[in-house]
Amino acid sequence: MDNTITHLIEHILILLVLIFGLGMFFGKVAQWLKLPDVALFLIAGMLAGQAFHWINESSTSFTNQFILVIGSTLILFDGGRNIKLAGLRQVWLTVSLLSIPGVLITCGTVAVVAHLLLDLPWLYALLLGAIIASTDPATLIPVFKQVKIRTKVRETVESESAFNDATASILTFSLIAIILGTQEVSLMSGTLDFVKTALGGLLLGAAIGYVMTFMAAHLKLGFLRDYTTIAMVVTSLGAYMAGEMIGVSGFMATFTAGLIWGNAETFKLNMQDKRHEMDHFSENITVIMRMLIFILLGSQVNFPLILAHFWTSLGVIFVFMFIARPLTVLICTWPDRKAKWRRNEILFMFWVRETGVIPAALCGMVAGMGVAHSDLIASVTFMAVLITILFQASTTAYFARKLGLEVKPGEPETLGNGKF
Repeated sequence: MDNTITHLIEHILILLVLIFGLGMFFGKVAQWLKLPDVALFLIAGMLAGQAFHWINESSTSFTNQFILVIGSTLILFDGGRNIKLAGLRQVWLTVSLLSIPGVLITCGTVAVVAHLLLDLPWLYALLLGAIIASTDPATLIPVFKQVKIRTKVRETVESESAFNDATASILTFSLIAIILGTQEVSLMSGTLDFVKTALGGLLLGAAIGYVMTFMAAHLKLGFLRDYTTIAMVVTSLGAYMAGEMIGVSGFMATFTAGLIWGNAETFKLNMQDKRHEMDHFSENITVIMRMLIFILLGSQVNFPLILAHFWTSLGVIFVFMFIARPLTVLICTWPDRKAKWRRNEILFMFWVRETGVIPAALCGMVAGMGVAHSDLIASVTFMAVLITILFQASTTAYFARKLGLEVKPGEPETLGNGKF
């Protein structure tokens, strides 16, 4: 075997063993501290990369880009799989508004302050806004397993976090295409292209998702039933690849395929006997992907650049958390009279907006493409991920209790008074 290939294989194997070893150790520390694991994975990456120089993987390397694409695809699929369509009936308008206009509102608000404070050109300020605009199902779902939240609020926040990942991904790659000069755009053509990319990905994902779900779930014709978990991986990666090949959103396609897969019963397909197996498999896969993405991200942090722009970046994050998010929630919940949102529920959604896996992955992809200002964008994204996870994810359960949204075992869901 060629020496170059041998060295590359050894490098990747050492990298994987190191990341998984660190991930397991820091994952246990996260459990002891009752913190989201991704925060500790970031710290592990900083130690391994910046302190001890055990990891020196460039953001532009094939290995890094491969991990980001595979990881974000599988996590998006799982995010779609965990959404129950039946639970969206009461809050579908709020979720729809949060997932599309809400992403644009957050993106625009962040772009204004990033342009003013960081002196980023407008297109790059918008790119930063698009990257960090989505919330994170990979962080939220584990938090909601620790504390039971009122169903309406939990399903809204989880659904938003899954849907807006796909929207932010489409917006990010649309802006990259403009920045790199691969397409010319006006407001009308940009809007039409966005709709085509999103709608095309949605339809493609729905078609692939239904066909694969049918082949894995149908009691008589489901010849893939014995390979359900493998079929699930093929569906997610296949939907992404098909989308990229025909020029629509691969991320939207894999998310929609996951949505169809997770709601097989809606289409008269029975997967209940495989539910435990799929959940166990997905949980392990997503943990592995979180380890890979966040430990690599932590190892690539540019501390001199963070320190050089620390206070201005902190100003961007402050506006992001305390102005953009409340503004987005207020605008997107106000028209939805059917949902009958109460003050305590809206206040809770103000606070729950962790930035996580998909922004981290998008940031890495942008760096890998050689986009200008990608180092600064990566630094702000890193701060957004770390600050929102440490301060928001770690206090989600506390605020749920203080706002009267926690439902204890055996206790009926009451409306609460909406007061601290």
